Amino acid sequence: MPSSIANEGYEYQSNITSRNIPSSSTVVPSDVDAVDKSASQLQLLSQSLAPVAISRRTGWKVKGSALSLNTHNRIRNIVEALNIKPNPLKPMIPLSIGDPTIFGNLKAADETMKAVLRAVESGKFNGYAHTQGHEASRVAVAKYSAHQRIDGVINPNDVVLCSGCSSALEYCILALAEGGQNILVPRPGFCLYHTLTEGLGIEVRYYDLLPEQQWRADLEQLESLIDENTAALLINNPSNPCGSVFDKGHLLQLVDICERHYLPIIADEIYEHFVFPGSRHVAVSSLAREVPVLSCGGLTKRFLVPGWRMGWIIVHDQHKRLGSALSGLKNMCGRILGSNTIIQGALPDILSKTPQSYFDGVIGVLYSNAKLAYKLLNKVPGLNPIMPSGAMYMMIGIRIECFPDFKDDTHFVQELVNKQSVFCLPGSCFEYSGYVRIVLTVPATMIEEACIRITEFCETYYKKDTQAHIKHILLDDKNV
Repeated sequence: MPSSIANEGYEYQSNITSRNIPSSSTVVPSDVDAVDKSASQLQLLSQSLAPVAISRRTGWKVKGSALSLNTHNRIRNIVEALNIKPNPLKPMIPLSIGDPTIFGNLKAADETMKAVLRAVESGKFNGYAHTQGHEASRVAVAKYSAHQRIDGVINPNDVVLCSGCSSALEYCILALAEGGQNILVPRPGFCLYHTLTEGLGIEVRYYDLLPEQQWRADLEQLESLIDENTAALLINNPSNPCGSVFDKGHLLQLVDICERHYLPIIADEIYEHFVFPGSRHVAVSSLAREVPVLSCGGLTKRFLVPGWRMGWIIVHDQHKRLGSALSGLKNMCGRILGSNTIIQGALPDILSKTPQSYFDGVIGVLYSNAKLAYKLLNKVPGLNPIMPSGAMYMMIGIRIECFPDFKDDTHFVQELVNKQSVFCLPGSCFEYSGYVRIVLTVPATMIEEACIRITEFCETYYKKDTQAHIKHILLDDKNV
């Protein structure tokens, strides 16, 4: 309605109400009628000019989004397809679960638990934090991770707190890559990398890790995968599932490839402190002076609190080469408005007050279990365990041709559960058939019992090479 007309009507209405006119009287001035008529005409005109939405919907047709329908967890898909009926005479030993707290033998430190209690009781961390995280928490992470830079100085503004290391990896991938591009990830490797990318149309290209070289990367094959659409190289060190730890020399080779091809690095270093005696973890960011690195870490494994979902990204980009990708990374933080603030509040004390003796004790358990499993399984015909140098897993090669009753590693795992109630993950879960992965976080007695059962299973089904090879070929032909 034009303001002049509206104001005129308002003024006239004020005048007539100020008079002493009985309420029973009906006074409708002609100019008020004109105002109402003009208003009605304007309203009708605006309605006639507005676009009219015509719905052609005739029933419920709700569809899942392309992203959701194209997002899959490879481990879940493979495991759910197994026909598993555990032996009722033997209690199940699950060597498949990557949660170090599940068996109760490994627990968070008292200092870690008390830090959270103090954060709760303070009442200071019940509200939202900055989307990158509380400043004091980022300062604590920067100090804790100082070893990742040569000068030992990390600006807290280069720290992004996330909801677990999985979220950190997702943010890094989404900030650097989009549909039509590709990222390079290790094989065997953690299936989450594929889960995070496939629904977005980002291609995963696998570079091979070589078991005969303690799972070092095949550098020539890796470099052959790079093209103009390659967005990043992802390095998982120490490795899940291999338990390998790259030495400084090999990391420098990987950095050199990235430098020559102008390729940023996503470093999945959640197991950086899970390193066995005789090995040493070197942060790739401390070597990559010309290459930007997004390092992903968190509390999950080292502090034995995976359910607390506290991870982080540390941006290493001294030459400012990430460009708009850095802005994009910080924009990603707004998707969930920051991570758990109670744990953020506890973070400074968790990182500074948990004693080294606690960490040494956890490493001692994992290393002892690794040595025990390797000792027992290395004697088994048809198996080839590879002694890990860190993390909390061991990969065991299966000479599947020596077990002609089984088609592949998934069939082997299925029947191991059915006969011996021991559950490992097949290598196919990590894009690497012919292997199984076991976890090393279970109690020592359970590791020993599992290895005894695996030995019994293999001795039952193992066949000598020549005859076994022929039978395996026939089995393959039958399944074609």
